Amino acid sequence: ASPFQPHYHADSFLLFRSLATPGHRLYLTPQSRIINMSDNEYEIAAADAGASETIPCEAGQVKKGGYMMIKGKPCKVISISVSKTGKHGHAKCNFIATDIFTGRKLEDMVPSTHGTTVPIVTKNDWEIIDIEEDGELTLMDEAGNQKTDLNLPLVPEGFGEEIREAWNEGENQISVTVQSAVGIQQVVAYKALEADK
Repeated sequence: ASPFQPHYHADSFLLFRSLATPGHRLYLTPQSRIINMSDNEYEIAAADAGASETIPCEAGQVKKGGYMMIKGKPCKVISISVSKTGKHGHAKCNFIATDIFTGRKLEDMVPSTHGTTVPIVTKNDWEIIDIEEDGELTLMDEAGNQKTDLNLPLVPEGFGEEIREAWNEGENQISVTVQSAVGIQQVVAYKALEADK
């Protein structure tokens, strides 16, 4: 008989506490592989799993000009109005925001002490190396890394063609700003680069 009783968890992992060395956890995956992780490694793995594209935030902490998720879309807050505390004790925040990728206006009302989620938004500059007929971009950063998984933007209307014309079949050096959030990437700005002298 085994000296310990494994416990089944909802996530289908078996946790063998009595086998774990101090500061480590042992897991038996459905494929019967034992994983021995230190507490620090476990915390990092948990933080990186899927939800790392957003962070939790109290609704009352979101500021105008900041970001928040509304109806599953990453948005930039353009207006916040706070209603007075009601008989149930919660002031409500009414957010008006625009989707950062489509520009569509969205609204949400959340009690100020309740939780909401804030997307992690990053922006990086890339130089255009090539633009295909179908709008597929070949981009390069300062380190020489290439990126080929983006097309010219469709929003706002005409913006993609404006970038193509500014690039002028490679006659001009053009840098684009790529905005990323919740697994979506899109070109949101461009500028002409000064030619090297």
